[in-house]
Amino acid sequence: MSDIKVDGFKSSTTLAALAAVLDEYNDEEKKAQIKKTNGIFELRVKNAEGKEVVWTIDLKSKGSVYKGQAKSKPNVTLIMSDDTLQQLAEGKMDGQKAFITGKLKTKGNMMFATKLDGVLKAAKTRAKL
Repeated sequence: MSDIKVDGFKSSTTLAALAAVLDEYNDEEKKAQIKKTNGIFELRVKNAEGKEVVWTIDLKSKGSVYKGQAKSKPNVTLIMSDDTLQQLAEGKMDGQKAFITGKLKTKGNMMFATKLDGVLKAAKTRAKL
């Protein structure tokens, strides 16, 4: 899963860890997470140098994380900085606060975006990040 990591993006380590957690799930756990989430997140993340990377968390069919645009239409596209994603993943920032303060922008189903927090928390607990 090292193809997920991108130099200059701290949050890529978190996303690689999430991918590893999803890969470790047995079929039953993966099906439960897919059923619970039932959607696709596309993350557009910019670092301090202004470079952008796109990652996709597919919890609609595959239960995977990969670098690149969503292969099918995402439920929501989240646009944020590398620091914001890292703070969300670490639980140092609330998604609603990030949205209200303009640090997080969404395209698509804004209510679905609230499920990302649960996905990140489940992965953090399992991976002991």
